[in-house]
Amino acid sequence: MGQLGSCAFKKTHRGWLSLCLHPRCPAVGGSARVSEAIRREQQDERAGLTDAHPARPSTLPCALCPLPSALCPALPGMVDGAAPEAGHSVQPPDNGLPEDIREESSRLTKEQVFTLIATASINFGSMICYSILGPFFPKEAEKKGASNTVIGMIFGCFALFNLLASLIFGKYLVHIGAKFMFVAGMFVSGGVTILFGLLDRAPNGTVFIVMCFVVRTVDAISFAAAVTASFSILAKAFPNNVATVLGGLEIFSGLGLVLGPPLGGFLYQSFGYEIPFIFLGCVVLLMVPLNMYILPNYESVPSEHSFWKLVTLPKISLISLVIVSLSGCFAFLDPTLSLFVLEKFHLPAGYVGLVFLGLALSYSISSPLFGLLSDKMPPLRKWLLVFGNLITALCYFLLGPAPIFHLESQLWLFVLLLVVNGISAGMSIIPTFPEVLSCAYENGFEEGLSTLGLVSGLFGAMWSLGGFIGPTLGGFFYEKYGFEWAAAIQGLWALASGLVMGLFYIFEHFQRKKSKSILQTVPSTEEEQACLLPGEM
Repeated sequence: MGQLGSCAFKKTHRGWLSLCLHPRCPAVGGSARVSEAIRREQQDERAGLTDAHPARPSTLPCALCPLPSALCPALPGMVDGAAPEAGHSVQPPDNGLPEDIREESSRLTKEQVFTLIATASINFGSMICYSILGPFFPKEAEKKGASNTVIGMIFGCFALFNLLASLIFGKYLVHIGAKFMFVAGMFVSGGVTILFGLLDRAPNGTVFIVMCFVVRTVDAISFAAAVTASFSILAKAFPNNVATVLGGLEIFSGLGLVLGPPLGGFLYQSFGYEIPFIFLGCVVLLMVPLNMYILPNYESVPSEHSFWKLVTLPKISLISLVIVSLSGCFAFLDPTLSLFVLEKFHLPAGYVGLVFLGLALSYSISSPLFGLLSDKMPPLRKWLLVFGNLITALCYFLLGPAPIFHLESQLWLFVLLLVVNGISAGMSIIPTFPEVLSCAYENGFEEGLSTLGLVSGLFGAMWSLGGFIGPTLGGFFYEKYGFEWAAAIQGLWALASGLVMGLFYIFEHFQRKKSKSILQTVPSTEEEQACLLPGEM
């Protein structure tokens, strides 16, 4: 540790950790950040989590610092306490992540390739098993004596228990182990998918309904384990490109959503109720030994932070509302879309799956683009998120369409709106995870698998909460008021969350602008500078 004037600096394995201690310095913000950075540095050293590649000093230009720039050690060029060259400055992180993880090789490592393969397999397998129900299960459940409301609750219970399990698995990810949680979740999910295919042999009425709830609950818990571990492993392996990687892997999620309904409809029409579930369950089980072999094993130390501290941050609370609303809109379509299409357009079950195709395909194609934009231009994330919500709201108002528009429902318009909805969903969903992660780091959460587990668990929990509310209320409103009004109500939800998020970002912008103007007006006289020079100490 060294000192020059009022500036403290420390040479670490990451390079120079140099921060001005002047309380009014707009470059860094005082000694609190020095002590916090050193504390985190020491924790990393004790845990053995140091980086292999040193990074640049995470400082801002000292143009407004009371010290002359030639004497400020916060600038690069220092060698063991020597003064740096004047005129040098380092830009702050531009991706919302700490500077110490920004240096990453442009070539993928073997571990990263294996991580991509493993997470792509869970994205594809989970989504194809999830989406297979849409074209034919509501009709089969009606034959077994389930009402539309109960069918909605069967879809919704998956999300409810997924929510609870995501919170638990996110909190204890480090204790359980990310790899074990991933593989075990995938194994159980494949097994219960096969069991779901045997439910048509259960007696009609209460027994069938109860068994549906039990199997869906176990499936939800296993799904939560695999996906929570998947998100954490991805963010650990690709700390600088979280949105890009998540967006790219949504291709496989979209592929699962695309293939699930038409494949399920085809197998159902050709072989009956059991074969779609047995076939896909076996596919998922075959992926388990592959992932046991290739998936890297990441270790970390437990964090002191909790979900409560994370979710009570105002920005994260509002982003959580956005996640819930978008998930609710998506999940609303599961129990209602196939019934509406069959009733309104008189399509056979095999063609109903093709209607789902427009939504899933547009989402999977657009997601990588929005992920790349989110990483390359972080300030754009907030507006992608806001406008994506507003476009989603408009799509749901016109999906029925709502009776207030006095428009007649047509198949081509219905499919077009689903395509636009897929694009707007990608626009809104992809930026949410890096926004939450960035906000967590800005508010003192430590880097590591433990924080990634909390963020992944929160994301999964909020997504599941929307997945529970959407089909549950959607089934109720569909039964009471019809699809047109039910879809419009979902649109109001997306509209409200988009407007609230937009107002927050506008308020945040003016607050930062005001703070910046105050800092720029801080007086810096020659007397103040002179008293801070080494000769005057």
